[in-house]
Amino acid sequence: MSAAAHPTRIGSADFSFHDKLNTVWHKRALNVFTVIVLGHWAEHLFQAYQIYVLGWPRPRAGGVLGLFFPWLVSSEVLHYGYAIVMLIGIWTLRKGFTGTSRKWWTVALVIQFWHHIEHFVLQWQALTHHYWFGSPVPISFVQTLFPKFRVEIHLFYNAIVFIPMVIGMYYHLFPPKDEEVAACSCALHRQTVTAVAA
Repeated sequence: MSAAAHPTRIGSADFSFHDKLNTVWHKRALNVFTVIVLGHWAEHLFQAYQIYVLGWPRPRAGGVLGLFFPWLVSSEVLHYGYAIVMLIGIWTLRKGFTGTSRKWWTVALVIQFWHHIEHFVLQWQALTHHYWFGSPVPISFVQTLFPKFRVEIHLFYNAIVFIPMVIGMYYHLFPPKDEEVAACSCALHRQTVTAVAA
């Protein structure tokens, strides 16, 4: 077997930080990234709960963080910062995926890139105080079609990024038999099912 299939056999001097994140540290890096992603999901879901179950007005519904730091949640900096963290995380850890898992992870990367663009235009408007289409607040491309549904739009975006990530993770943990072995220890066992086309 090649050294790439067994990264622990290579001296640490041969690996860059990025290489280590995608080989010997890939499992740990994915665990940390997963905690960040799930924490963000929890915020969005709690915000939706505040609106649809508790009946709070939208400006007051800011998730858990919004209960303690309402000024932070209303800032575009927080949302754009998270979009950047997601984009960098997905891109950085992509090299550790192979085959079908990489295809699905790449789908998540492409969608997150667009989600990042949406947050970039919101951030730009917040900084310049020039809001598009006469809106009283920053507005994204998709939000121009549904101006009163920012919470739902971002829940949708997070879902369409998260779903291919989960599928990619599944195939990373349970790779199909006929696919290249990833150079990390994430796989739980070799899967016998046929891979779903991306």
